[in-house]
Amino acid sequence: MIIGVGIDVVPVERFAESLTRTPGLRDRLFTAAEQCTPSGNRRTGESLAARFAAKEALAKALGAPGDLHWHDAEVTVGEHGRPHLEVRGSVAGRAAQLGVSMWHVSMSHDGGIASAVVVAEGFPRAADVT
Repeated sequence: MIIGVGIDVVPVERFAESLTRTPGLRDRLFTAAEQCTPSGNRRTGESLAARFAAKEALAKALGAPGDLHWHDAEVTVGEHGRPHLEVRGSVAGRAAQLGVSMWHVSMSHDGGIASAVVVAEGFPRAADVT
């Protein structure tokens, strides 16, 4: 059963400018693994903007509670380049409250816009069913 859906779009250029203008923002938003490719190169502004959009979409799928921590959600890339979400801490706690057991994520960037959609799937907890 679908528990939540989130979508977000990010203007790539504006996001890249924010990362340049604000020291430490990159480290506050992204884990070390998210910041670099598997070969150790720094990810592009497009790639980071798409990851940021995925984290925002994830928060929306969870009802956008204000107590989620950026590093408690990590966008990883699996076999054949398929993105995945790894959650822990505050994000895992909220997901457990809602009964989320599986995530679906899609990211894209084109024409200066990065976007992401996240679907939270699982079985709602009995107290949350109306």
